[in-house]
Amino acid sequence: MEERIVSAQRQTEDDPQLEAGLRPRSFKEYVGQEKIKEKLAIYVRAAQERNEALDHVLLYGPPGLGKTTLAHIIAWELGVSIRVTSGPAIERPGDLAALLTNLGQGDVLFIDEIHRLNRSVEEILYPAMEDNALDIIIGKGPGARSLRLELAPFTMIGATVRAGLLTSPLRDRFGVVDRLEFYTPEELEQIIMRSAGILNVKAEREGAAIIARASRGTPRVANRLLKRVRDYAQVKADNIITAAVAKEALLMLQLDHKGLDEIDRRLLLALVEKFEGGPVGLDTLAACISEEPETLEDVYEPYLMQLGLLKRTARGRMVTNETYAYLKLPPREEPQQKLW
Repeated sequence: MEERIVSAQRQTEDDPQLEAGLRPRSFKEYVGQEKIKEKLAIYVRAAQERNEALDHVLLYGPPGLGKTTLAHIIAWELGVSIRVTSGPAIERPGDLAALLTNLGQGDVLFIDEIHRLNRSVEEILYPAMEDNALDIIIGKGPGARSLRLELAPFTMIGATVRAGLLTSPLRDRFGVVDRLEFYTPEELEQIIMRSAGILNVKAEREGAAIIARASRGTPRVANRLLKRVRDYAQVKADNIITAAVAKEALLMLQLDHKGLDEIDRRLLLALVEKFEGGPVGLDTLAACISEEPETLEDVYEPYLMQLGLLKRTARGRMVTNETYAYLKLPPREEPQQKLW
């Protein structure tokens, strides 16, 4: 799949150091996710007052909504160190054992894409999360014996976009489980204005609002679009992101006011023109636009469904009346039922 500017997935062009610089460092700086932020702030303060490690936390939801940022904020608010890794990076139980034994009192271990952990590695986590202990098998065959190492109390934070792929034993060991939601345009506008200040970009509120509406409810997309609009303003305008400059830059990027790109429009047009609005099966639709069914289901469809332009039914994918209005096409006429 080609990299799309509106993709919430982290891309090769995204600078990790720049992303880290744009990240808020405390709950006060963090915009959005108010309910989750309030709960986590209470849990963090309670753990500090008891001088205990925070309970293990599982954060799930679509990519680009701030799961990694929240993990760093939790560690910063607790005043402890954080070790960052990902599920695919931990290939052997020994890799995880090395991470766990190097954690200090109350430290945070953040595992991104935790649903992709190897099963043998996952089983090492069970006693570590529950009993702060690490069970190691020494030797092979009849002479093998088990050795239990005590670990310092720690907090594990797991992040995933697909919580349903976690096994029940692992999911049940998290004391705090929260789902991150898409952001409102007003929240994204605040994020864009804050990021513009960090990037030393002069942005007017009207320009930030236009970028926010095209950001698909995702801060990562908002910051990426801000950088592209900044480049346009620097070369084509007076280095100020006004409403007009933002519109021209998004038009150059082939994005509309809803944040839909050429691929989104091609999907909707295929449903309308080739399948009369549906219903059509996932595999058939994916083949029609030359994409994998999993990509269609996980990447393209969620935002279209959020906008009310697409719906999943038992018979397949269908467009809605809003889709015809968006494409500026006459609505589909339902066939008349003949009584005789």
